[in-house]
Amino acid sequence: MLTRRTFLGGSLATLASASCGRGPAIRSKLPAITHGVQAGEPEVGRALIWARCDEPARMVVEWDTTERFANPKRVAGDVVTPLRDHCGTAELSGLPDAQTVVYRIRFEREAARGASAWTTGKLRTPKSDRVRVAWTGDTCGQGFGHHPDTGGMRGFAAIRSADPDLFINSGDMIYADNPILAERVMPTGVWKNTTNERVGRVAQELDDFRARFAYNFDDEHLRALAAEVPVIAQWDDHEIHNNWFPGQQLADDRYDRERDASKLAAMARQAMFEWVPLRTGPIHRVLHHGPLLDVFVLDCRAFRSPNTANLDDELMFGAAQVAWLLDALAASKARWKIIACDQPIALVIDDGPVNQEGFANTDPGAPRGREKELARLLAGMRERKVANTVWVTADVHYAAAHHFDPKRAAPGVEFDPFWEFVAGPIHAGNFGPNELDASLGPAVKFQWGTPPPNVEMLSPADGKQSFGTLDVTRDALTVTLRDIDGHDLHRVDIPTAS
Repeated sequence: MLTRRTFLGGSLATLASASCGRGPAIRSKLPAITHGVQAGEPEVGRALIWARCDEPARMVVEWDTTERFANPKRVAGDVVTPLRDHCGTAELSGLPDAQTVVYRIRFEREAARGASAWTTGKLRTPKSDRVRVAWTGDTCGQGFGHHPDTGGMRGFAAIRSADPDLFINSGDMIYADNPILAERVMPTGVWKNTTNERVGRVAQELDDFRARFAYNFDDEHLRALAAEVPVIAQWDDHEIHNNWFPGQQLADDRYDRERDASKLAAMARQAMFEWVPLRTGPIHRVLHHGPLLDVFVLDCRAFRSPNTANLDDELMFGAAQVAWLLDALAASKARWKIIACDQPIALVIDDGPVNQEGFANTDPGAPRGREKELARLLAGMRERKVANTVWVTADVHYAAAHHFDPKRAAPGVEFDPFWEFVAGPIHAGNFGPNELDASLGPAVKFQWGTPPPNVEMLSPADGKQSFGTLDVTRDALTVTLRDIDGHDLHRVDIPTAS
């Protein structure tokens, strides 16, 4: 029987001989896996498997449905090179439904000149009776990194303890614009970080972005989660710079070598596709996870118009992404449809004294700016009879449950009522709450994690970090917001529409 103890013993064994940095301090005689393993893009019958080696080598994966590997299927992965930071992926196909699939990865040199030790991971394939999804966002923000003295990024341990089948990382996977220094002084004490030269500055080079993803994997809790639960990843702004948009020239004096946000985004995207198991293509996509669930991943960064007062014809998704989403939702045969959006859809998110970062614009009347795009999308979903949807997001650094109803919306706005749930941060500063724009009829049903009056921000040590879970069955979807220790904060049961 595969237990968590025996599994972790195998999956983390090779890490003892590898450096916690981007490569070992002293090269071993054989190749070594440097940052554990992870699975991603889980769908019916297939998934991607990822690992990184400390030198050029061929990635090899074997998988089976028992930890004994009595009848393993062998898959040849990438030949890893410095061009992709020695990161590689392999596609597993033909996976059986409703099984725990155990996989092991090693790297082999050419001409049989030696191979790394095997490192083991696992994933659960889609079931027809129940699926649990976890989600959160915002990792290592506001200068809060990880350190053994602070318990590491223990929010990821809480997610793992919740035993999800899938994990949606809702963006801000790194904070490329927030240096991680050895110490961060807070009113309640000094937060200590493990750090290095590259994460101690803003990211302006490809290797800076790579180092940010590597830094996260130095944390044992994140590695343990990655070895057990496949990730569905999306980006937001801090993978590049706070509130960035295409074509922006950063007015930030810390950037002395590159201020073009689009050029920085290209480097960040490359690093993300190296360090996260993602298939080639756009970030917006749909993942089919059996008869119960489809996950629709949206991209609120690559196609948006510049941040302005958001009162005219500004865009967030762009026309092509909206058309794709409507078609994909209408074509979905899944019982439930999770829409993973990296921006909350009614919270006001300022970008300076006038400009707006989000969909909302503070005007409670008829939709304007990016709200018009969102209103057209919601109306299209109603016209095409798209039912059983729930929106999940992160971004604003506190947990919340919002219910949307056209009866509360501005006159003329038509859509079917729905829920949006906000979780996070999982390891960053807490602040908020944000103002709620009334144009689309939202109502706050719950919020938690915000600092008390006259306190600007809380640290991860204050215990206000959060994540959420979604339990999907044929009859209902149950959403639970949870704190950093996994305790339930708020629960909503949503019955399946007939």
